[in-house]
Amino acid sequence: MKIHVVFYSTYGHVYKLAEAVAEGARSVDGAEVKLFQVAELIPDEVLGKIGAKAARETFSHVPVISPEDLGDADAILFGTPTRFGNMAAQMRNLLDQTGPLWAKGALLGKVGSVFVSTSTQHGGQETTITSFHTTLLHHGMIIAGVPYSQKRISTADEISGGGPYGAGTIAGPDGSRQPSDNELEIARFQGRHVAEIARALVRGKEA
Repeated sequence: MKIHVVFYSTYGHVYKLAEAVAEGARSVDGAEVKLFQVAELIPDEVLGKIGAKAARETFSHVPVISPEDLGDADAILFGTPTRFGNMAAQMRNLLDQTGPLWAKGALLGKVGSVFVSTSTQHGGQETTITSFHTTLLHHGMIIAGVPYSQKRISTADEISGGGPYGAGTIAGPDGSRQPSDNELEIARFQGRHVAEIARALVRGKEA
């Protein structure tokens, strides 16, 4: 059972969530989990000016995914920062290259799930995830989120990203806030939850 965790991260917040998602998925017996990033579209010069170049070095070892790689997985968890309530252009660029996969139904019946980062508490976590789902539905994927059996999405004791649509973190207006323990645990749960669903589907096909 193959699980792909595919992310785009500018300053490292989504990468940290992706690592937690992958950790949760790996806790499921039989899960083969691979972490991928999507290709960067911003020139190095601009990344340096916005202070993102050093942060991106922390995950420079993670391989860049190609659209064809998506078809190898039984489940894919996508992570993106929000851009005005939508996914980042870098992630959109990847998905816009999946027409050949769509044409042959290569993602049909696979599990799809999304996690996200925003700068503010109400900065579009839900709209980014639910608008992302539209593409996954066109591919015939089975969408999974974070059910309320994960009690941490109901916390009112602290500011926290994450909800029934997927895990999330809040970076803060200046990007200085890092994913909290609560947010990371929700991400681990999401990875585990998706891997368990994928395992059940794979076993059902093999039966």
